[in-house]
Amino acid sequence: MRELQKITERDLNYKMMKRKSIKAAALLVLIMMFSCDEPETVVTNIVHPDGTVTRKIEMKNVKNKFDLSVLQVPFDSTWVVRDSLEFTEKGDTIWVKRAKKLFKNTDEINMAYRSDSGYNKEVSRSTEFSKKFRWFNTEYRFAEKIDRKASYGYPITDFLNQEELQWFYSPKNITDEKKNGPDSLRFRTLADTINKKTDRWIFKCLVSEWINEFARLTAGKAGDELTLESLKSNEDRFVKIIEETDFKKLDFDSLWTGGILLKEFIGEADALKYRNEADSANKLAEEHVLFDFLDYTVRIAMPGKLTGTSGFMDSTKISLWPVKSDYFITQPYEMWAESKTPNIWAWIVTGVFLVFVVAGIVFRAIRKG
Repeated sequence: MRELQKITERDLNYKMMKRKSIKAAALLVLIMMFSCDEPETVVTNIVHPDGTVTRKIEMKNVKNKFDLSVLQVPFDSTWVVRDSLEFTEKGDTIWVKRAKKLFKNTDEINMAYRSDSGYNKEVSRSTEFSKKFRWFNTEYRFAEKIDRKASYGYPITDFLNQEELQWFYSPKNITDEKKNGPDSLRFRTLADTINKKTDRWIFKCLVSEWINEFARLTAGKAGDELTLESLKSNEDRFVKIIEETDFKKLDFDSLWTGGILLKEFIGEADALKYRNEADSANKLAEEHVLFDFLDYTVRIAMPGKLTGTSGFMDSTKISLWPVKSDYFITQPYEMWAESKTPNIWAWIVTGVFLVFVVAGIVFRAIRKG
């Protein structure tokens, strides 16, 4: 069963390692529930020339189960909803729930995002639309942007090369096709390499967030050995300590709760003295890097001819983006598309004007002759 919401095994591992025990238990139950029952969700923005946007939500599930309280985007009673029972190409039964609403402009969409109470409400999202008259053509641009969550982490571009980044941002159906295609061995090796690199990226971001928050909370109280500069100089050592921890025997939560990791970081005396600040910094780091988020897919259909996009093209030639939490931990994630429509009247006016100009030139030439 293909699920755009499915949280990968890697995501599950590092999230479980970093949560406090009660949070980890709740998260495990939540993940099990979502991985089995949550529908595949696609959000389509149909952009009109006047700046209005028809927004569609399509949810597919093998069960007739759609919990709208955990829907990935804002939704309320003003949407028009339609349910249907359909069949896949393989003949399997699939339940589909579709919802549609016309927004007057992107400001109205942004207002819905600001007042969102759904599962992804902690993520800051916004849309924008622009329209420019260029005489022969009118140009349009629509973008949906998700703000970054972490303030002190590292960009993923520091860890992945261009080929790896292309894979990292690709929709799951594309990567699955490559992993099961003629060159499957190479692509499976590539996927494993990317997983290892992104794991280290997550660890580095966590440590960096913790260091900066801890230095801020202890500013003016701790000695020179706990300044931001001193802590940053030990960042790679902290990361190595975490990486070398045997999570199968001793999980991160137990090591942190017992003070073992903190003692390794800053020494036993300071670990006891600044335990409250360290715990607060750890909580903030988790919230910034390991936040809960349900994945989905965004599509943008533009007026006229598409001239540029940051996304992929689906089977209907509409721009498409997977939306995953990893994409906006340390960098904003912007999904944009640009298009243009010809101004027929401008072409006619220009053509008539040129006819008159040419006729005038010919008439003068005849008179002079």
